[in-house]
Amino acid sequence: MESSRRSLLAVYLNDHLAGATAGTQLLRRAARRHRDDAIGRELGELAREVAQDRRSLQRIMSDLGLPRQRLRIVAGWAGERAVRIKPNGRLIRRSPLSDLIDVEAMRLGVEGKAAAWRTLADLAADEHRLKSDDLYRLLHRAERQAEVLERLRRQSAARAWGATEASD
Repeated sequence: MESSRRSLLAVYLNDHLAGATAGTQLLRRAARRHRDDAIGRELGELAREVAQDRRSLQRIMSDLGLPRQRLRIVAGWAGERAVRIKPNGRLIRRSPLSDLIDVEAMRLGVEGKAAAWRTLADLAADEHRLKSDDLYRLLHRAERQAEVLERLRRQSAARAWGATEASD
């Protein structure tokens, strides 16, 4: 792989690694907050899968000989924590919007991850160290995760706006 392409790919994948770090933390936090209900179990499973996907990304970066940029990873971790201080209109207790905004952020993260798997699958034709079968498996999992998060988003929206269920 040529030097400039390699450098760009390192930046791209490190940005996705930072996002995966933030996403894993957000999912774990939400799962803990809902640990006593079905949503918590679903979010916990998604958190485990996203953590596995993060490890897959790290493996891909290692296979390609790309360095991990710790500062970007720490920035993703810190960014997820900084978002927690946004009160969503409430200072003392959680706003009904908090779950909705969190699930929307999770969904956006999973969509970004799916785009990264697609990009890597496209690059696999020219880069033998990228395994297209693995990338398509990861892509299909991301698509399923997005479906779960969309359902949870609709439920969160219904709760936030006081509806009994989200309409189509």
